[in-house]
Amino acid sequence: MSDSPARHLKLQGASNFRDLGGYPATDGRIIRWRQLFRSNHLGHLTPADVEIVRSLGVKSAFDFRGLDERAEALCGLAEITVHSLPIEPTVVAALRARLAAGSLCAADALEIMRESYRNYVRRNTHSFRALFAHLQENSAPLVIHCTAGKDRTGFACALILYALGVSDNTISEDYLLTNQFYRRDPSSGTDLPEEVLQAIGSVEASYLAAGLEAIRADYGDLENYLQEGLGVGPVERAALKARYLQS
Repeated sequence: MSDSPARHLKLQGASNFRDLGGYPATDGRIIRWRQLFRSNHLGHLTPADVEIVRSLGVKSAFDFRGLDERAEALCGLAEITVHSLPIEPTVVAALRARLAAGSLCAADALEIMRESYRNYVRRNTHSFRALFAHLQENSAPLVIHCTAGKDRTGFACALILYALGVSDNTISEDYLLTNQFYRRDPSSGTDLPEEVLQAIGSVEASYLAAGLEAIRADYGDLENYLQEGLGVGPVERAALKARYLQS
């Protein structure tokens, strides 16, 4: 709709700051605008950016960065309550190990990225479970982020959209919007080949599919993962929909 709020907010210090509002659920309702945001980290916001985020009334940030990542760039708004849900980064270390072993190409990077998504399920479900517990609270407007706002954040947001009843196609479209908006830091990972940097600086459908593959392997399907892995049973799911959907 032309009168809907902007989905992507153009910040100088956070290129991937987006609203999850406006997406339709299968029950005919839509996600409320200006309640759920996703972003790359908030540690480099300019004064103008701070005013924009402040005007949104954001109360809480859910930060999936590892402990060292977070310490390097703390949230730039003192009034936001930051909840650390750390998922330590593994991709760059794995890439450097492969490079040191003598060979590294884009295909290697793609598989390492896919494996990181599988490990979100195998090793980090507790962090996503904690996020869903917070979503039941009165913490909105809120922002979910990691460093780039594309992988840990992208997986979390896909789970949220699924729990709210959004279609698979729309979930995929939101996930892939990162490729339109995220600006990779040119100073990071400069020891890696450019084709590898391109692979890890973007998202592709196979990454998200790998995470879903791990869910099916360990839990059977997404419904069981919501209930058994994330603690979102029918009662909790109905409460989430009541909080974040509108007619």
